[in-house]
Amino acid sequence: MIMVKIGNFFFRTRNYLFPVFYVFLFLPFTRISENYTTVFFIGLAIVILGQLVRMLTIGLVYIVRGGRNRRIYAEGLVTDGLFSHCRNPMYVGNILLIIGMSVLSNSLFAVVVMIPLFMFIYQTIVQAEEAYLRNSYGGGFDNYCASTNRWIPRLKGIGDTFRKNDFDLKKVVFKEYNTTYLWMLGATLLLAYNTHWLSSKLTLKNKGLYFLIAIAVLTSLYFTIRFIKKRQKRERKKMAHEQTL
Repeated sequence: MIMVKIGNFFFRTRNYLFPVFYVFLFLPFTRISENYTTVFFIGLAIVILGQLVRMLTIGLVYIVRGGRNRRIYAEGLVTDGLFSHCRNPMYVGNILLIIGMSVLSNSLFAVVVMIPLFMFIYQTIVQAEEAYLRNSYGGGFDNYCASTNRWIPRLKGIGDTFRKNDFDLKKVVFKEYNTTYLWMLGATLLLAYNTHWLSSKLTLKNKGLYFLIAIAVLTSLYFTIRFIKKRQKRERKKMAHEQTL
């Protein structure tokens, strides 16, 4: 199937797609609106919604599924947590992030071209993943598909899902710090690139200083979390090595 082949290609090259997406956010295309304050807050709300979906997906029942040798791979068929309401909640979160960042860019090109392009890319990746899961889990996966939407989350029973599953904040922090840093950094840079709403109150020098401070704080938090995560990983390896002696 051609869509599966395309999906496998995009899955292998997915790590190169977001840098290209980020570049297009800053290119001088036609603006969505001259009132960037409104555009910014609409885009930010969509981004935060996407981030929330990702955090809930990871914090409730994280799916161990990803690339092995740049190929689609899954350790098991996960149908709990948000996966009991939608087959691809992480990708739903990703699409919301892309929509939100496109709006934040205030670029008509990003909204009209980049959003449909990435929705197509994710559709092909999902079809490739589903082909793998169907081959691996057969009837079990077909039954799951019959009761759970591919994209549109089913909200019925969401309260029971939250009650039955403990939310793992530590896992969310260590799994999501990179994504969170990238979109927050991008939002800060887009705000600096697009806005003039501070110009009447602050000099350009002071305005730039505030943005630099914000970027420095975000970057410091990023590397702090990264350092703690790597230190804990080294400690686990050390303990595992000592137990084998």
